[in-house]
Amino acid sequence: MGVPGPVPGSPGMPDAPVLDREEVDRVLARLGAEYEAIETSLLALQDHAGRRLLEGADLSGTTKERWAATERSITVLWSLFDAYTATLEAAREVRARRRWPSPEDLAELTELLRDDGVTVPGAADGESGPAGRGERYSLEELVDRMNGLYARSLDVIVAADAVWSALPARIDLLSAELQRTRSLAHSVGVRPGEHPAGDDLERITDELARLRAQVIADPLAFWVSSSTGSSAPGGGRPDTGRYDRAARALEDIRREVAAVLDVRQDAEHRLMQLRDVLSRADRTLTEARQARGEVLAKIAASEVPAVSGPPTALHEQLAAAAEYRRRSLWHRLSPLLDSLEERAEDELHRARESLTAVTAPLAVRAELRGRLDAYRAKLARHGLATDPLLVERYDIARRMLWSAPCDLRAAEHAVWRYQQAAAEALVPQQVEGKGES
Repeated sequence: MGVPGPVPGSPGMPDAPVLDREEVDRVLARLGAEYEAIETSLLALQDHAGRRLLEGADLSGTTKERWAATERSITVLWSLFDAYTATLEAAREVRARRRWPSPEDLAELTELLRDDGVTVPGAADGESGPAGRGERYSLEELVDRMNGLYARSLDVIVAADAVWSALPARIDLLSAELQRTRSLAHSVGVRPGEHPAGDDLERITDELARLRAQVIADPLAFWVSSSTGSSAPGGGRPDTGRYDRAARALEDIRREVAAVLDVRQDAEHRLMQLRDVLSRADRTLTEARQARGEVLAKIAASEVPAVSGPPTALHEQLAAAAEYRRRSLWHRLSPLLDSLEERAEDELHRARESLTAVTAPLAVRAELRGRLDAYRAKLARHGLATDPLLVERYDIARRMLWSAPCDLRAAEHAVWRYQQAAAEALVPQQVEGKGES
């Protein structure tokens, strides 16, 4: 709705002259065009889809209060427009009396078009009811009042319509997706009371039902005014915070259900892999126990760690996992398989470490035997293998390393003494070689 332009001789100017004929005709032409624009705006407001929805809705809360005030504003708005129309028609009738209006006609037209020529029988502000009876306003003041009432009324209607256009349809789409997810979840055992995701589905279902009912009854409670302070009607956006949280929660549940479906598809393969890992762990522990007996029989004065028994608890849980698969309890099988896979790998690693720790003395003995034979071969290449001292020390070390039980500490010392004697015997050979060169 437009505001009329400056009128010659407007109120507030001292000794404002009476309008002449040309001025009257210009003002009437402008007011006629303005009348058409105001009427078009009011009819569009009257026919606005948001207004019809508000009139037929069972409102509550903020929207109920603001719509009640808006309805009063619209009623007053039409009353003011009727007064505006009557004044304009009266001015046109006066102007139509004569081609050349008399001074009395011009004075009357000036009063109608410029001065307080509009009588409003019960002007209102649209909020608190009538402000008076039979008050008089200028056309400019009347249009200002109509502009204010129109902007406030349109703001309420546009905001409510925007929320109704945005949220209920999105909530319905999300609810449909929720129902599909619920059906899929139930098919894999994700049900309320049996799985946390099943409880979450029920909670989201209730939340969406409440949210939709609240949006329909009180749309303005879900309207966020523009942060820029825009005065344009409908300046703002729908508040989708609760909807967005529900959508994110449903997406999390979809991923959880998808994970359960993946478990259903590859459960047998994962169970076979688990059986294989635990079987390897059992075999490794068996080997470690056998090796421990061998070490205790062959190695003396050595601390050999104990070997634990088979992972009974893991085998029991593996049997439970197989039972879950047989009964299609995928929601229980999924977390159990995840836990079992990690613990089975840990058990295999522990079994391998146990075997390594148990067989360490045998590895030390093998390393000492290899070192002893390597030095003997080196001495043989230099023709020193028959040296009595070296033969004696070699025989002592060899008896220790090839006897049972083997004292590793004594054998290591004997090998060291043989190495020392070998090193001393090789020094003259090296010196002679240098001298000849």
